[in-house]
Amino acid sequence: MQLYPTYLLVTLISVAAVAWYSSNALSRFYLSHMETDLMARALFFEPQTVRLLNPLNGEAIDKLCKEVGRHTMTRISVIMPSGKVVGDSNEDPAKMDNHVDRPEIMAASAGKVTSSIRFSRTLEQKMMYVAVPIMNDRKVVTIIRTAVSVTALDKAVADIRTKIAMGVLVIALIAALVSLLVARRITRPIEQLKKWSESIARGDFNYNPPEANSEEIESLSASMNQMGKDLKGRIDFITRQRNQMEAILASMVEGVVALDSDQRVLSMNQAAGKMLRCDPQSATGKTIQEVVRNTSFHDFVLAALQSESPVEEEFVMAGRQERYFKVRGMILRDAQAQRMGALVVLNDMTQVAKLENMRKDFVANVSHEIKTPITAIKGFVETLLDGALDDKENAIRFLEIISRHTDRLKAIVEDLLELSRIEQAGGQELSLEKASVKEALETAIQLCETKAVTSNITIEMDCAEDLTATFEPTMLEQAIANLLDNAIKYSEEHGCVRIRAKARDQEVVIMVEDDGSGIDQDHLPRLFERFYRVDKARSRSLGGTGLGLAIVKHIMAAHGGHVSVESQIGKGSVFTLHLNP
Repeated sequence: MQLYPTYLLVTLISVAAVAWYSSNALSRFYLSHMETDLMARALFFEPQTVRLLNPLNGEAIDKLCKEVGRHTMTRISVIMPSGKVVGDSNEDPAKMDNHVDRPEIMAASAGKVTSSIRFSRTLEQKMMYVAVPIMNDRKVVTIIRTAVSVTALDKAVADIRTKIAMGVLVIALIAALVSLLVARRITRPIEQLKKWSESIARGDFNYNPPEANSEEIESLSASMNQMGKDLKGRIDFITRQRNQMEAILASMVEGVVALDSDQRVLSMNQAAGKMLRCDPQSATGKTIQEVVRNTSFHDFVLAALQSESPVEEEFVMAGRQERYFKVRGMILRDAQAQRMGALVVLNDMTQVAKLENMRKDFVANVSHEIKTPITAIKGFVETLLDGALDDKENAIRFLEIISRHTDRLKAIVEDLLELSRIEQAGGQELSLEKASVKEALETAIQLCETKAVTSNITIEMDCAEDLTATFEPTMLEQAIANLLDNAIKYSEEHGCVRIRAKARDQEVVIMVEDDGSGIDQDHLPRLFERFYRVDKARSRSLGGTGLGLAIVKHIMAAHGGHVSVESQIGKGSVFTLHLNP
């Protein structure tokens, strides 16, 4: 309602100005009318006065002034050009001051009819004077001055002004009411337009446009309505683009970091936050030096900001486990193709590096595992061919050694084939079934029972009759048998191997525990790699191929589960299979 006070102020000023002008005009009209009336009275008195001037009869003039003044309610004075009063209707001329310094007398002495309003010291009231010069041969011979009190006129004008003020007040009240109604009619749709624009600013486009009572407001409302539709369309389009971009960045395995020219983070996706071990939201606005504590990465960001062409680099980020990254950086430009920063894309190559190392180790290990028996076989065969064949006792011993190495090669090949078969099965859906866990344990124990008896090892089982899980029986039995075989191998004579199964935390766990020498913590992360051995000499002497635990790992992966291990030096080890119930 800011429009209403303006309307009201303009209205009040206008009415007040009209009242002031009209009252002043009325006052001027009355004064002008009074001046004309006084002039007429002076001119009416002129013939009678002229007869008494030559010769000058002051007493008669004074008497005439008093008589005419009494009948016309007018003060009449006859004043000579020298200022001497010769007749006055109210006072004795002999006692009156010389009037040569009166304004109207001075002007009349020059031959001009003049009026003046001033306070009369003689009558002690405000008077209007009109002085009319009487000419003879273009010479002022005397001056007739008529005067009336303006006090009554002032009272009349004041009364009229009071009435005008009352009228102005009534008109002002009516104008104020009309202004209020007009202002409300104008401001109501404007207020609605304001609320509508505020709702659009908040992103709420459900607010309906106001109903307009005028063509101008209706046109403005239609324009804003169209603007709102266009704005909503653009915001929806930008929102869709932003959501798509965020979804793309969030689903990327590559880390993406956008930086400004001051190396401050503009944006960072979740993958980059995970790689750099920081929170993407809190990192925004900070310098890359505050977010990442790695000088190699800092140097790369600086190089990317300074280079005109894309740059690439590989670096290692230290920590509890080293991580390998391949980084690519390029200039980031705005819509006007102006340089605004750099875009850095990170690829985590840690797993690839680990797999490459595992591949190298596997090739080296499998080469070593196969080379050893082949070298032995070849050596003894050459010895036999060189004449040892004729030495029957040594020939038999050599052939037995060749047979053992051949069996070892056969075991390695069979385990490799088994591992390959399990990996291929893992890529396909196994024919899993709900089966008894206790039956699988009993079958695995039977497979290892002969070896346990030979080594004087006792196997204890603890499993409920009704415990079931979802698995492929043959493969699970092989995994359990592999763990039992290892536990028997590394247990001391007359030792005990315990196998327990139970339901725990929405899964079924099968634990194989031994009282062996235990495994150092440094070996545990790589324990399930192919051909990885904790004690290579002892493992080989016990007839192991180095693939048993790798087979267990892949069997559990094919079932959607996993295997874990806990061990302490001198206290034995516990291998646990985790299955879906």
